[in-house]
Amino acid sequence: MLPAYATRLSTVELSTSYYRHPSADQAAAWASRTPPAFRFSVKLLRTGVLRAYSADPAATLAWLTAPLAAFGSRLGAALVRIPADRRRDDVRLAALLAAWPRAVPLALELQDATWHVDEVFSIADAAGAVVVCTETDDAPDPPLTVTGPFVYLRLRRERYGTADIDAWAARLEPFLADGRDAFVFFRHDAHGATPAYAASLAARLAGYGPDTDGAQASS
Repeated sequence: MLPAYATRLSTVELSTSYYRHPSADQAAAWASRTPPAFRFSVKLLRTGVLRAYSADPAATLAWLTAPLAAFGSRLGAALVRIPADRRRDDVRLAALLAAWPRAVPLALELQDATWHVDEVFSIADAAGAVVVCTETDDAPDPPLTVTGPFVYLRLRRERYGTADIDAWAARLEPFLADGRDAFVFFRHDAHGATPAYAASLAARLAGYGPDTDGAQASS
């Protein structure tokens, strides 16, 4: 399905890598099946992320990020999720960011609400890390605080209407006009509606070019 997907949408968020660490050969094979402008956001292995965050950032991150080089220019970002049972800890976050390989674009999903404060955003921004903005049915219309060089948005509500997509397009336009890329991913759903949401949002932002709107359904 990947080649067919890549003819219609310009980026994908890989979830399989969250459960099983990919090999460099597997990453290269995925990249080879997509056009040059396509971008992968790779959700890093959950157990590896927790080990890097909690105990051994440098050694674990070297292993965890090693396969990403095989994506070549098609790597858009590495997604690191700090789960909701980990409350704010600036010291651990700073250690993780200090060990992070600067050549790899980093998106941080900080799930617990205690992280969402200006001090944490400043720490991330100073390290060039992008803090992910996530919308859910329980937390709709979240603040879009942008750190780092691009925007990363995860739209996880069950349903999006035309007005919702119009509203997000309006919120993203200033960042795109400012020259930032935007990676925007909708969740999987049982009815197959999210690819249409993605295509609809991408169409609204098409004036900014194929490399400046990553409004796609999550995979």
